[in-house]
This record gives sequence, C-alpha cells and structure tokens, in this order.
Amino acid sequence: MDTNNSPSQSADLKKGVDVFDSAKSLQKLKLLAKQGDAVARSTLGRMYATGQGVQQNYQIAAKWFKLAAKQGDVIAQFSLGQMYDDGRGVQQNYQEAFKWYRLAAVQGDSNAQYNLGWMYNNGQGMPQDYQEALKWYRLAAKQGNTNAQFNLGAMYATGQGVPKDDKATAKWFRLAAKQGNTNAQHNLGAMHAKGQGVPQDDKAALKWFRLAAEQGLAEAQAAIDAMYAEGRGAD
Repeated sequence: MDTNNSPSQSADLKKGVDVFDSAKSLQKLKLLAKQGDAVARSTLGRMYATGQGVQQNYQIAAKWFKLAAKQGDVIAQFSLGQMYDDGRGVQQNYQEAFKWYRLAAVQGDSNAQYNLGWMYNNGQGMPQDYQEALKWYRLAAKQGNTNAQFNLGAMYATGQGVPKDDKATAKWFRLAAKQGNTNAQHNLGAMHAKGQGVPQDDKAALKWFRLAAEQGLAEAQAAIDAMYAEGRGAD
C-alpha cells in the first residue's frame, strides 16, 4: 500500500500575480513595495520566484517574501517556508521552513497545514509527533487538500498515532481518489479487491485501478492485469 505523500509543492505561486507588460507598471509595483505595501511585496516575490515579467531570481524572491511574510501575508509566509524547505534563494533550513509554514497554517493555508503535518509526521525540523501530524493533516484535509486526505488514510491504515481503522482509511482514500490522487485510487482499488474497510467489489476495484492506471501508475495496471488473469471483474 502506498503511503505518505511528499511535502506539498502545489501552491500556485503565480496565483494573484498581475501581468505587468511594461517597465512602467513594474516600477509602480516596486515603488509600492518599497513604501511597505505587503501585497506588492508578496507579488514581487512571486514574480521573481516564477520569472513572470522579470528574470527569475530566487534570492530577490526570498527578500520580498520575507518582508511581506513579516507583515503577515499568508502567501508570502508559505512561499518563504517552501524556499527554506527546498534551499532556493536561501540556505536550506528546516526549522525556518517550519516557522513560516506554521504562521501560514495558523492563518488557514491548507498547503502550509499539510506541510506542517508532513514535517511532524516525518520528524523533519522538529521531533516526530504523530498527534500533531494528525491535527494539521485533518485541518488541511477538511479544506479539500488531497495530499492531506491521502496521508490521513495512510496513518489510519498503518496505525500511526491512531488505532488502525480500515473504514477511516477508506473514507480518506476515497476523498483523495475522487480528486485524482493516483495512490489513493490504487489503494482504494486494492481495498475493494480485498473487501477491506469496504464491501468486496471487483468492479469497484477495477474502476479505481483503471483511473490510477490512466494517469500512468504502473502498479495499478499490474493490479488490473492480475485481476483479469484470475478471471475477476470480467463482464
């Protein structure tokens, strides 16, 4: 069974970035940023991080993100956390990543909540703490974060921080699978094939295996082949 997705890289750094198609517009934005406007600072950070309208420069991106993050801009806080997490534009520092993720997570950013949960789950940047991991995964999962939904399912499947619970595992895998998470689709298919936490149902198993296989998951295609070899699920 696939478990424990990696930290989220799904935050759209381009979200909210206005398209500046002239040097004059960019200069106006820089002026606002220098005057202390947090949104302008965060926007400049995203532009330099993505190379949108300017030459990509992670060091300059980190500078603007840090200024905006200190003013409480949630996107800047999450983005700065990512930069410390990955060592882009700054020296890699998991404790700093944790600090900025937490500030964004408290403000309700689901990607930051997920990443905070992942760090607690894996003991990265702080001592491993499954209860804290569950807390932050749940907050992110309730907002529809598919990676958090998957990892909650995985924790119930393995009994990390909670008693093993096949029904809860299936619940969270199903929510993630419906959003297109391939590992969740594969795992939910396997649960239907075995009747584990859900009714045994070969057709449902094949349905979820096919969805994962269509996205390129080799294990799912192998599971389909194995079922047909056993004469299961054939019309």
